[in-house]
Amino acid sequence: MTLPKTWLVVRLSALGDVVLTTGVLLWLHRTRGWRFVVLTRPQWAPVFRNHPAVDRVATADPRDLRPAALPGFVRGLAASLPDAGLLDLHGTLRSRLLGLLWPGPVRRYPKFSLERRLFLRSGGRLFRERLRASNVTQRYSLAVQDAPPPRSALLPRILLDDAERGRGVALLREAGLLPAETPIGRQDGVTDGTPVPARPLVALHPYSTHPDKAWLPGAWRELAGRLSAAGYAWFVVGRSGGKGNAVAEAGGGDATPLSGLVEQARLAGGLAADFTDRTDLRETCALLAAADVLVTGDSGPMHLAAGVDTPVVALFGPTTREWGFYPEGPRDVVLETGDACRPCSLHGSRRCAHSGRCMTGIAPDAVFAAVRRVTDGGMAEAGADVKNR
Repeated sequence: MTLPKTWLVVRLSALGDVVLTTGVLLWLHRTRGWRFVVLTRPQWAPVFRNHPAVDRVATADPRDLRPAALPGFVRGLAASLPDAGLLDLHGTLRSRLLGLLWPGPVRRYPKFSLERRLFLRSGGRLFRERLRASNVTQRYSLAVQDAPPPRSALLPRILLDDAERGRGVALLREAGLLPAETPIGRQDGVTDGTPVPARPLVALHPYSTHPDKAWLPGAWRELAGRLSAAGYAWFVVGRSGGKGNAVAEAGGGDATPLSGLVEQARLAGGLAADFTDRTDLRETCALLAAADVLVTGDSGPMHLAAGVDTPVVALFGPTTREWGFYPEGPRDVVLETGDACRPCSLHGSRRCAHSGRCMTGIAPDAVFAAVRRVTDGGMAEAGADVKNR
């Protein structure tokens, strides 16, 4: 069967899963000449701006996806995409219903839902090797072929234009992180034949969707203090989610754990800024693109950083390699403990019966050492718990 050259790609949420489609679509475009229209939530549409394989983004309001409204919604999409196929990279009941209504060919990725659940229930005894054999991006590619390409061929890609990159630099300058006399971040050029000195710029994302995926506020503060003492510049990105967010729940009510430390760092002569709740998705990407490294938990911004080629130091607790979301860049570092109770749930949402030891067991010293290894350009192990990627 000859497959179409145009596809409607369905991936409605969440941010990280949506970002992970970008490298797969680019690979399919380069290897097969395919072009795409992406169906996703309105808030994730900016992920695909400037993507060379994506012609447009169709957004879905929850009302469009109700059973009574879905047939008409699908008819409208199909009318605008004659002879197109549907590529289901979501794998939910709703996306399956959408596929059943689609008039063209439909391809779905293997979500390994049964294998993941049996792996979880068996304490990691069943399907370990099968789950480790492919990550999520490779599973996406299996929707249309029998064997996946290498992981390195499917790394996420978010393409910023010059204006967007300039906006990121402007935000950093406005925050005092880019004073003219102190170059910060990646220095690609030279001045008067002399290499430009650089103060490493570290992005910190201390927020989490689920409390037990959050590193505790005290650990974040200790890391930030170590960074300032060592002469690093740092800034905070992310959405706090308000007073009742997961970090506050995990850390005794502290919803924005680094806000107070920014002023302390500045008074001591350091360079720090807090962009929490202040930037949109593309501005966040621009800030991440200017950083030398991002420190984060298992989160959407982890994949945003990968999409703009910024290495990450990723802190993994309740979720593990078998779920397929580990960062795969050549300079990425994963920090994790060896607790036998990991993973404890499919998404890290289950409350921990062991006081969150898989996250509290990741020491700030190990994280700081990993940051130093990444910013120094080396990839020697930064401690017993560091897994080099």
